Amino acid sequence: MSFQWTFIAAFLYMEMGIVLVLLLPFISPVRWQKIFRSKALNMVTSYSNYYFNVFIVLLAVVFADAIREVRKFSIAHEGDADPKSNRETVDIIHMRLFRAQRNFYIAGFALFLWLVIRRLVTLISSEAKLQAEKEAALKQAQSATDTAKALMEANDKKEKKKEDEAKDDETTAVKEHELNDVKEELLKTKDDLRHAKNDLETMTKQAKATNDEYDRLLQEHGKLQAKLEAEGESKKDN
Repeated sequence: MSFQWTFIAAFLYMEMGIVLVLLLPFISPVRWQKIFRSKALNMVTSYSNYYFNVFIVLLAVVFADAIREVRKFSIAHEGDADPKSNRETVDIIHMRLFRAQRNFYIAGFALFLWLVIRRLVTLISSEAKLQAEKEAALKQAQSATDTAKALMEANDKKEKKKEDEAKDDETTAVKEHELNDVKEELLKTKDDLRHAKNDLETMTKQAKATNDEYDRLLQEHGKLQAKLEAEGESKKDN
């Protein structure tokens, strides 16, 4: 195998290893994204499109050359199919045809895996981006939920405060109504007390007048009784 095809075969084996590593299930797309953006690969990834296109062209040229070699030795093999041909010549043609076919498969698989690697890297980056957007959306939704919950709690507290204030206003109104009733009863009681005091004063004046009249009558009764006694004594003396 020439140096050219040895390099292509080694490149194919390297591609197979890269594909196997990229397909490992326990490495998340986010981890791969961090690896792709690391300082060690930053210089490589910045020119990734350029490198990809260069290798695509090289592998396509090698693959086309392998196809040409296969067709060339296939035609030669068909031309030397005569049993009378030289056996050594036929073996050489078979060997070259085998090498051409081997190189064809090596180049074809190398080109195919290079496209697969490119697609895997793109899908992994897209998946990592989608996961990051999902996490950001979840955080934003959680923040919005917390904000809405806080607003609902504040609204509930405000409604409760309004209800308490309404109850307080109602209680105050009831108390004011009761206070007005008490004031009215107090005024009525004061009026009754004033009337009672007036009646008491009237009765006191009447009682005093009665007592004075009684004392006057007692004095007159005493005077009359003394006069009667004096008249009785004077009659006895006569």
